[in-house]
Amino acid sequence: MIVRIMGEGQRELPTEHLAELNELDEALADAVSVGDEAAFERQLAVLLQRVRVLADPVPDDVLWVSEAILPAEGCSLIEVRNLLGEQGLIPG
Repeated sequence: MIVRIMGEGQRELPTEHLAELNELDEALADAVSVGDEAAFERQLAVLLQRVRVLADPVPDDVLWVSEAILPAEGCSLIEVRNLLGEQGLIPG
């Protein structure tokens, strides 16, 4: 799966990590839905860090269709609320 972190580029994530990232995505969506800014910031940081650890960077001269687009660290709760779909940020 190709994941883009806004402002950082694309990463290739092995599918065996989708369940873990979906749990983190769900926790982030829960924080957004209740408007808990502290939990939102914490969950976004954890989600992005796990993607950075688990997924390999795609070279800058290669552009693939991203199956998930994650907000950059520092995005506001409102910005992320606008990005969330029915499945969260990470499909599956």
